[in-house]
Amino acid sequence: MSTDYKFNAWTGQNDDAINGNLVYKEITPKPWDEDDVDVKIIYSSICGSDVSGLAGHFGPVQPDRVAGHEIAGEVVRVGSQVKNLKVGDKVGIGAQCDACGECRWCGDHRENLCPKMTFTYGGHQYPRGNAKGTQTYGGFAKYWRGNAKFAVKVPEGVDLAEVGPLCCGGLTVYAPLARFGAGSRAKEVGVVGIGGLGHMAIMIGNAMGANVTAISRGASKEAQAKELGAKNYIATSNDLKADFAPHARSLDLIICTINPHNLPVSDYASLLSPDGTIVFVGVVPEPFAISSFQLIQGQIAVAGSLIGSPDDLANLFELAARKNIHPWIEKFNMDDINTAIQGARDGKPRYRYVLVNTDNGGKL
Repeated sequence: MSTDYKFNAWTGQNDDAINGNLVYKEITPKPWDEDDVDVKIIYSSICGSDVSGLAGHFGPVQPDRVAGHEIAGEVVRVGSQVKNLKVGDKVGIGAQCDACGECRWCGDHRENLCPKMTFTYGGHQYPRGNAKGTQTYGGFAKYWRGNAKFAVKVPEGVDLAEVGPLCCGGLTVYAPLARFGAGSRAKEVGVVGIGGLGHMAIMIGNAMGANVTAISRGASKEAQAKELGAKNYIATSNDLKADFAPHARSLDLIICTINPHNLPVSDYASLLSPDGTIVFVGVVPEPFAISSFQLIQGQIAVAGSLIGSPDDLANLFELAARKNIHPWIEKFNMDDINTAIQGARDGKPRYRYVLVNTDNGGKL
């Protein structure tokens, strides 16, 4: 079946793409499956992993790579097997676009843990269906096609321009906050890093009823952290042991969003109360060390978390609508993507750049 719209996208052709060299061209979408939807992209935000991917940090950028995995738009075509969406629905799509649909984790609605979990941003391969073995394409484009399971309906009360940041950055911090009981069994929550993920972790943790402590280098972000909803702030220096000593055993849960070299995990873990957990959502480059004695004596745990499931994203949308969660965004016309991607490369967003397809109805 042909369509009256084209799948045009801003493509990376090599590792120089990150330097403002994305090329606009028509691409071929995945072969159609009857559990697919086509989505007219209205907004698409830039995540740090888009920057890393287009810079070649995950491997060489192959021709026609389309990044972008924080997508908000309108359903324009629905497959015959799709029951949860209809043409005209507003949806958000995050970092995952497919899974096997058959394993125990898919059966438990934890599709993000599926062994065949497939990333949205370009260069990965579909695991099944008519598209098996073909390349995925992301959201720096006019339209997106993919499994309807991973296009989550946006409820009333959520600004579509703010949906993209919730779909990956927001989901990545919401899932562990929910799983480890922020606001219930984890009353005191620490957030390490105030950036794209960290600023949403503060807002979401606060909305869930936790007392949030923001932890960041120096005092420059304290006022912003308090504005975002943090009750407390710990300014760090080169002497973390001294910085953290007055706050030892004060936090039930820590969400670590930073990924520096040589992260001193044991120092951050000293902030945990007994039965507390530190969860990593930022990919720290090197292996890190923490003694079994510290884990045992403190009765603490170290964990990781991988994005979240479609059900998690639906729950986050509901929370955002109910608690008025608004990611901090700056808008760019999608046509100016090469300017925006260089700004994101240079760490300028406060705290998410959102690309706007004005010809698809987006508002600057």
